[in-house]
Amino acid sequence: MHYLLPLLLGFTAASVGVAPPGLLNMTAAKVSAVDGRNRALMFALGASVTVFFQTYIAVLFAKFIDRNPDIVILLEEIGVFIFLGLTIYFFLAGKKKKKKEEVFQEKSKTNRFFLGMLLAFLNLLPIPYHVVISIWCSRKGWFIFNQADISLFVLGSVSGSFLMFYLYILFFKRKETDEPSFLMTNGNYIIGTVTGIISLFTIFKIITS
Repeated sequence: MHYLLPLLLGFTAASVGVAPPGLLNMTAAKVSAVDGRNRALMFALGASVTVFFQTYIAVLFAKFIDRNPDIVILLEEIGVFIFLGLTIYFFLAGKKKKKKEEVFQEKSKTNRFFLGMLLAFLNLLPIPYHVVISIWCSRKGWFIFNQADISLFVLGSVSGSFLMFYLYILFFKRKETDEPSFLMTNGNYIIGTVTGIISLFTIFKIITS
């Protein structure tokens, strides 16, 4: 039973963290609407690979980071600049007028896989999130910083993240008609708005902390 608890904690923490609209799940939805479900699943798989390493690093060094809160603040500050840059990028990309055949041009599964890894790598906010969650669970006596619990927590986190990506992919199916969907037309603006909101929230958190 003890070994099941870290798995459930990681799964629940990741599911709650990824469930709200964010950079990765909204991009997965856009890929699903534009390129189809298979390529969106490759994107989700690539993002999940990066989530694995991010969560493992966060939990592995949670004690050290907890004793040095400046590191958490530094990660949040770096995340603000990255998300501000992504916000500008997506809004500029949304303004570009693309030809119809370019809009429906399918990208390779390999490209979508590495795109998922890249965007997840740029998203640094899950690191302090998992640090806080793992430390809180440890103080509650639900989690121990040993290799078995860490591995199970990370496995649960990856599973929860991929499940949320998959649900977004299922919800935004690719349209079979030639008429572009709302997400296909305004996807860049939606993602840019999400990253902008995350940036403002993180700036507010840094200022008030």
